Amino acid sequence: MAIKGSGDDGDIPPQQNFWGKTPATEEEYYASQGIQGTKSFFTLRMGVTLFTRSWKPVCFPPSAAVFMIHGYGNDISWTFQSTPIFLARAGFACFALDLPGHGRSSGLRAFVPDLRAVIDDCLSFFSSVLASDPKLRRLPKFLYGESMGGALCLLLHLRQKDLNFTPDLDWAGAVLVAPMCKISEKMRPRWPIPEILTLVARFLPELPVVPTRDLVATSVKVEAKRAVAIANPLRYMGRPRLGTVMELLRATDELGRRLTEITIPFLVLHGSGDLVTDPAVSQELYAEARSEDKSIKIYDGMWHSLQFGEPDEDVDRFRRDVLTWLIERCGIRDGEAYAPIS
Repeated sequence: MAIKGSGDDGDIPPQQNFWGKTPATEEEYYASQGIQGTKSFFTLRMGVTLFTRSWKPVCFPPSAAVFMIHGYGNDISWTFQSTPIFLARAGFACFALDLPGHGRSSGLRAFVPDLRAVIDDCLSFFSSVLASDPKLRRLPKFLYGESMGGALCLLLHLRQKDLNFTPDLDWAGAVLVAPMCKISEKMRPRWPIPEILTLVARFLPELPVVPTRDLVATSVKVEAKRAVAIANPLRYMGRPRLGTVMELLRATDELGRRLTEITIPFLVLHGSGDLVTDPAVSQELYAEARSEDKSIKIYDGMWHSLQFGEPDEDVDRFRRDVLTWLIERCGIRDGEAYAPIS
């Protein structure tokens, strides 16, 4: 069966699953992992529909809920799934959405002209999850974001502080994976390029013309895994759109100015060899944030795709660090209320 792509007129040809040819279906794969997976569409307003997924443990109640946000050009149906599947096996209920313009959600592909609206969309979906299952409200709740998703987690936290609302979304912490929380000066375009881009973007914001590195080639270290990432039928492989780039610059500038306002407990993880987002900015986030509970892991020589693109032993180390941090903040004793991963 073909997959309908958002923002496209036709169907996308079927591809093998990110885990390989067998099992042949998601349902069989989830069953082999001992988890339950669901997918659905969440309608926000006229013309805005988000594709969403959940991953939950089967044999025991979840110990916490993790609300996840993917990165630019990515989606939640391909390699991103590997992390929530791992966490669900360990006893966490995970929920995620394809951001507008990404994956199976509505909107022009990879066009993100207003991250403030995206944050409100995320808050609406996360609140709807809690409203649909009152048991989740009593659990610790965590944010998890990768790359642009990490920036969105922090901006979401700041927006909640600004508006003083959504009391159900009282976060126990945030896991920030190679977050795009500020554009470093060495990576920022030099004058007059930003000024030219700003002018053109006013008239042609949807234009996909911004030159950039091949994100897969610079994110995924292992060649065989790079081929899997490229095979993703929903990944956006075109050039970034002008309006998206200008909005990312605006949002990261805002976030960079407000690092000292961040108070949410967090774990930030970054590879020292990351060429997509700057590990020095994660170190700046760790130094400047006023969070009383904050931790940082810088992995020597690792690239941008920590949760998939590294050798298996390094991905396992990354996952263990995330899992340990979450478990410690849930008050779980080793082996008591979660399923150890072999």
